[in-house]
Amino acid sequence: MKYFKVWFIIFSAVFALNSFAQSILEGGDDKYTPRVGQEGKDVVWVPTTNELLAIMLQTAKVTSNDLVYDLGSGDGRIAIAAAKNFGARAVGIEFNPEMAKLAQRNVDRSGVSDRVKIINGDIFVEDFSKATVVTMYLLPELNLALRPTILKMKPGTRVTSHAFNMGDWDADIEIDSPAKAYYWVVPAQVAGEWVITGMEPGRAVLKLSQHYQKVGGTLQLGNESQALLNPRLDGTILSFTYLDRHKSSHFVKMAVNNNEIKGIHKSRSYNDTAITGKRL
Repeated sequence: MKYFKVWFIIFSAVFALNSFAQSILEGGDDKYTPRVGQEGKDVVWVPTTNELLAIMLQTAKVTSNDLVYDLGSGDGRIAIAAAKNFGARAVGIEFNPEMAKLAQRNVDRSGVSDRVKIINGDIFVEDFSKATVVTMYLLPELNLALRPTILKMKPGTRVTSHAFNMGDWDADIEIDSPAKAYYWVVPAQVAGEWVITGMEPGRAVLKLSQHYQKVGGTLQLGNESQALLNPRLDGTILSFTYLDRHKSSHFVKMAVNNNEIKGIHKSRSYNDTAITGKRL
């Protein structure tokens, strides 16, 4: 039932977007008609299909609580879809002034001008740091150039890209159909040593290494050090299991907030114990 529900939502969004595109976005308007493949500042314009953009927004779990920034927004279809079909607020950044004007007219025609704004600007100049979701269809070198900026965004920010990845920052999810797309969650910075209280009597030290969202390390309990099993970092949420000296399994799940961390520890009896920690 869970998978049926997800795909039903995606199908419904795709159906609505296709109907919307046919009525508003097809072929531009009497003031400006863009041409697929036309040259822009650093890219050529090829629109993301309505089916794929629906899946990208669904994968990013866009809701009415989100602020979506579409980098290189073209005719505005992703920003409009985020508002019209997912209830989000959205901003599109488009370098081509005529395309930006067309996108704003599409916004107005779609009835979402209270939630969508199109900026005629440069994605390397405009500030999109307040976004909770970033979407883009750029070239690989532009993705890599934007990567440092994106990684400095608030941990938990969701990012999705049509066609191109971000180099050695592996995607959390790869979309293969109807076309290639990628999805990431900006990871919190967790590398270093953390002193944890509440986990075991005495001192517990969590030592973490990190490569983007991939983490590893050890947990030192007294004089014994245990390897972390199945460590996972999803935005600000760090979780792992470990075996104590009796080979019993324990589960830890914590939320990271800069240099502080707090969460739960499930012991052998699976009773939840509150734990906190600070980075050394």
